[in-house]
This record gives sequence, C-alpha cells and structure tokens, in this order.
Amino acid sequence: MHPAPSSSPPPERSGLTGVTLAAVAGSAMVLAAAVLFALLPGPLSEAREFRAARSCAEIGGSAVENGDCLAEWPATVVSTETGRTRKAASNWVTLDPGAGEPPFRLRMRGYGPVWEKLTPGDRVTVFTWRDKVWGLGAGELRQATTAKPGNTATAQLAVGLALLIIGAVFLRGSGWLHRRRAIGAPPARTSQILVPMAATFIAVGVAVTAAVATDRLWLVLVVTAAGCAATWTAAVLLVRRLGGQRTS
Repeated sequence: MHPAPSSSPPPERSGLTGVTLAAVAGSAMVLAAAVLFALLPGPLSEAREFRAARSCAEIGGSAVENGDCLAEWPATVVSTETGRTRKAASNWVTLDPGAGEPPFRLRMRGYGPVWEKLTPGDRVTVFTWRDKVWGLGAGELRQATTAKPGNTATAQLAVGLALLIIGAVFLRGSGWLHRRRAIGAPPARTSQILVPMAATFIAVGVAVTAAVATDRLWLVLVVTAAGCAATWTAAVLLVRRLGGQRTS
C-alpha cells in the first residue's frame, strides 16, 4: 500500500508564506505609522499653544473673547459614574454650571485625585481653554480630563512609534528569512527568533515611555533611537554568543 499523501504544505511553500505574511504585516504597520505621523502636527501645535496660554485674569481683550486664555468657573457635581468596556474603565462626572445652563458630562483622566473624592452637591472649579474643558479642581486638588490638549498628540506619537518599530522589525525579518531560504540555510534557531522579539518589545517600551513622559518631540525621538540602537545591538551580540556556545 502507498502511504496517504500529506495534507500539510511543503516546507518551501510554507517558508514563502511566512516571508510574505511578515512583509505584508510590516508594510501595513509602517504605513499606519506614517498616517499617524502625518496627522501629528495639528495636535502638537495645539498642545504648544495650550502650554503657552495665560490666565484670563491676567489678560483681556480678544484673547478672552476667543477663549485663547485659561478660564475657570464654578460648577456643582450632579453625579459620578464609571463606564466599563472590555479594555478599560472610564470615569465620568456630570456637572451643573448654573445660570440656566444645562448640565454636561466630563470624562476624567484616571481615578484621582479629584474624581475619587467627588460626591453629588460638591462645588468644583472647571478649567477651560478655547472650547475644551481640560481640567477639574476641588480645593487644592486638580485633575485633567481626557480632552486636555496634548493627550491626542501623546497617544498618536506613542502608537505611531510602536507601529514603526514593530513594522520595521517585521520587514527586516522577512528579508532575513527570504535570504536564508534562497541560500538553503538551516532552520533558524530559537534564540534567533526569541531574542530579537524581546529586544523589540523593550524598544517599544522605551519609545512609549518617552512619548508619555515628555512633550518634547526631539527628546522622544532621541530616546527612541537610542533605545532601539542599544536593544538591537545587545540582541545581535547575544544571538551570536548563543550561536557560538551551541556550535562549540
């Protein structure tokens, strides 16, 4: 009897599929990062203008009329609530501004220090700039809302850098796999896969941390570049060392 034909694809075809998938995934990630970076100047400009804004009590004229200064006014807490999704929880507070104006809701950034202490009837201070309520104050405490200028820029920069790093690694890996397949090299060792993956995760962590920790774009890029260079250099040295130990 002849053995039944195997349903699994031949190694050559399977290897080519892996190379193609890595190239496609890497290209998609790099393209998505490029789109995020192309949309970044607007949020970055808004964040710079917000940081440069002065208190409405210090200035007057057109800045106050246009809302280009930092204003504050009192409101009363109507209710607080927490909304939950699969990924995270969101904290909301409903405020009554008085003077016949309708109540409105704010989504707070994080749990404290203001939101966790609020109860219905509390008097709070609302901080606004242009048409955005960017913060809420209770006594000496202050907490940002998710509408605070700079949040969007930080998120776009962090996600864009993460996608760019991972996408570049996928593209580099697809080229590496294609060359090994072309010369008939033996299958890659486990260390040749796991070590670069670990280095990539560390590099992404450095980039995201830098984007969150500072609003200086040049500093974020310098720290990200240094983190990528250091982690990938260490990964190359470690892979070579592990390969030498295996063959010795």
